[in-house]
Order: sequence, then structure tokens, then C-alpha cells
Amino acid sequence: MIIRNGLIFRGKEGFVEDTLYIRDGLFAETAGGDVIDAGGCYVIPGLVDIHFHGAMGYDLCDGRPEAVAAIAEYELANGVTSICPATMTLDKDRLTRICQSAAQYRADAADHPAGARLMGIHLEGPFIAPEKKGAQNPAYIVPPSVELLDMLLDESRGLVKLITVAPEIVPAMSFIPEAVRRGVHVSIGHTACDYDTASRAIELGADHLTHTCNAMPPLSHRAPGPVGAGYVAENVMAEVICDGIHVHPAMVKGLLRLYGEDRVIFISDSMRAAGMPDGNYDLGGLNVHVSGPRAKLADGTIAGSVSNLMQCVRQAVSMGISLETAVTCATINPARSIGIHNQVGSLDIGKYADCVLLDQTTLEIRQVLR
Repeated sequence: MIIRNGLIFRGKEGFVEDTLYIRDGLFAETAGGDVIDAGGCYVIPGLVDIHFHGAMGYDLCDGRPEAVAAIAEYELANGVTSICPATMTLDKDRLTRICQSAAQYRADAADHPAGARLMGIHLEGPFIAPEKKGAQNPAYIVPPSVELLDMLLDESRGLVKLITVAPEIVPAMSFIPEAVRRGVHVSIGHTACDYDTASRAIELGADHLTHTCNAMPPLSHRAPGPVGAGYVAENVMAEVICDGIHVHPAMVKGLLRLYGEDRVIFISDSMRAAGMPDGNYDLGGLNVHVSGPRAKLADGTIAGSVSNLMQCVRQAVSMGISLETAVTCATINPARSIGIHNQVGSLDIGKYADCVLLDQTTLEIRQVLR
């Protein structure tokens, strides 16, 4: 297959007039076959969402392969070709079923050509701080446990790629290097920790911030907290929910300047109401009311989003962020952050031929290739 006449995203080079070649499902140096005319389109890598919970009335925490399939189909239709959905803070048995169902979906991936690639699982709980639980259920919060992580790694057949941890919760400081040794990226999040505690966690191997600014102390000139610790460390990547609600546009742009565009990851953090009408929905056993673009618990706490990652990219552009930067933060960076950048995240030769054609005027999707 050949894709020509479009503006191709080439990372640091930005958009260039170029031709893409696809052979045997991978980007190649040359190819024949069908020709796609991408005139009037940007051609970008398929998006990579490493932190979201569900869509179309389904949630990863439903613990059923068919739920994963429905979510993956919605994501692919919206230009997200690789996914690493997140769990919630739940009991061991439910977390086990969630991991088993994801592993089953992955094993049967050939049966789901209309769905995004399941590249991993993000354990967003249960190793979090009660005072920064956000929309998580405090009844299931437990201390970090290597034994539980090992069990979930086994039940998921190695799909756990990312785990959120509040580093002030004992024994997080001994847990973090053990998780890293197992190939799991540790993200500081749902935490009340100070700068020194976050810095120690980073020294031990944490390399990620979970939905930066949300469910953590704010950045302050005398108490820089985890946001400041992540910036100073230079190897930490910062997730940002770029839906225009969770983080003010000025802060999104500020984080891009502070961390640099190579270290910011756009996420959607969508819950099962994404793609659905207003109403009441479940999130980790808690009731969430959705009205327009906002999802809230009864006490007013923001409870995930109803935006998909492509909508977040458009939202970023509406904030005055360049399309090149927005695409970087939704493709290359998330793929790098969980170690799948050798397979997806860019249009480089040898990677999966996942790409999206966007109208150059409206940024609406013209075509998705997986």
C-alpha cells in the first residue's frame, strides 16, 4: 500500500510532503499495491492512550473480554490505535478478573481487527493515598505489595506496563525498585507527598506522573511537590488530561515549557460515559453524573473525562498549542513512556503501519489505518 500527497508527520521535522509505504502491516522503504490519495490531509501516527478507563458504556473494570473489545473499537474509530487502559482501586479478586479478561482479549486479538491494539494495562490503584483518592473508592486502598503485583503480572500475562503509586505510603520505597526490576514503569500519583519524598521515589526508579496537577499537591514556590520533583529529575514524563476541564490551558502550556514537549503525555482519562449521552454512570463502584463535557461525583469531585484522545489533541490546538506538539504528546511520548516505542508511536520504517488521515482544515478524521 502507498499513501501519497499528504503532509506526513516526521517528529522533530514536523509535517513534510512525503510518501508512506506499507508492506505486510509495517511501514516499509517501498511497497506496491493500493494507493491512498491523502491530498488535503495530515498523516499522523495512530494515537496512543496510556490512561483511560472506558467508553461506550463499557469499562476495563467490567472484567470481560467483550468490554475490552467494545472499548477498543471505539478508540480505533477515533484514531487511537494503541491502548493501555487503566484499572481503578478495587479488591484483589476484581483486579484479577480484569487482568485475566485483558489477557484473554489480547490472546484473541486476531478476532478483533476493528479494535485498537491492547499494548498494556495501567494499574491506577490500589496503592494510593486516601486523602488524594479523587474518584477512587477508599474502601479498597491497600499498601504497595510486590506479591499482589506479581500475581497481577502473572494473571495479565505480562500486560501490566504502568502502576500508579503514592510514594509516601509504606512500603512504597521498597516496592518501587522491585516494580522497576520487573519491567513495570512506576508513576507517582494520587499522592499527598512532598518534593523530597517524590524525589526519593524518582531516585529509586519512578519515571512518570499520573494526571499531573490532579490528585497531587500543587506546584508552589516553597513546596514544589511532585510536579517540581519530576521537572528537576529530567527523566520523568508527565501525563496531562488535555480535555480543557481538568487542567487550565495556561497550565497545560506551562507544563510543556517546564518539562519540554518530549516529556509531556496527553491522556484522555475517559470513563464509560465517553461516546454516550448525559446521565448517571458507574466508575469503580462510585456513581458519576455526566452533564455535557463534565463527569462528577455527588460531592463535586471530577471523575474522569468523557473526551477521547483525539478530542484532546484538537483541544490542545484550540489552546494555541501547535499540532506538531499535540501529536508528539499523543503518540511518540506515551509510546516511549511505557516502552512500546519500538512498535508504535511514529511512522518509522519497521513499526506497525498505524496511522490517521486528518483533514487539514478541520482536523476531523478522514481515515484510520491499523
